[in-house]
Amino acid sequence: MSAINVIVHKFRMGDVEDPQLYAAEPLYKWETSEMGQWVMKNSIDQPTWNLIPNLDIYGHEVIIRATLRPEDYTYWKLKYE
Repeated sequence: MSAINVIVHKFRMGDVEDPQLYAAEPLYKWETSEMGQWVMKNSIDQPTWNLIPNLDIYGHEVIIRATLRPEDYTYWKLKYE
């Protein structure tokens, strides 16, 4: 079985003292959105997120990745991207 690793959502934050704390609300909002619920249900593994410093904006970027089956990836691409 082949699987596709895909970035399903990303967002930027400014320079904050505790970026993980400030990322919690947008992560929760995404997870409870229609797309987030679909990804949580159809992802092979639990989606993961990474906090990456972004020097262009003097802040951080949060990237959510999921592993999807090819047919689920096609559906996600057509409906949500």
